[in-house]
Amino acid sequence: QAQLVESGGGLVQAGGSRRLSCAASGRTVSSYTKAWFRQAPGKEREFVACISFSGGSTDYADSVKGRFTISRDNAKNTVYLQMNSLKPEDTAVYYCAAGRAWSRSPLSYDSWGQGTQVTVSS
Repeated sequence: QAQLVESGGGLVQAGGSRRLSCAASGRTVSSYTKAWFRQAPGKEREFVACISFSGGSTDYADSVKGRFTISRDNAKNTVYLQMNSLKPEDTAVYYCAAGRAWSRSPLSYDSWGQGTQVTVSS
């Protein structure tokens, strides 16, 4: 099974930027749709963004559209989430996921990273 490892989380001031990375083991996982989800304390896991294998198609949650950008480098089996204009409500554990379907649902993803904490202060 695929192994995903997130990195790049940390403490950021509101209005600042942060770039998350998700490295995947194995060439086969590059064929998956890749996605980012997040989960704040006491809340359900929330879709953030996803990207197709080729990188030609992307989808974003309304809450992050225009501020976040998802991208991937298949040669490195890595997906990125560039986060700009961060807000306190972006504070959450961010998870990378991989799956075969084009979907916003976490049920469509079978490989998950451990998560990385992003905290945005006012």
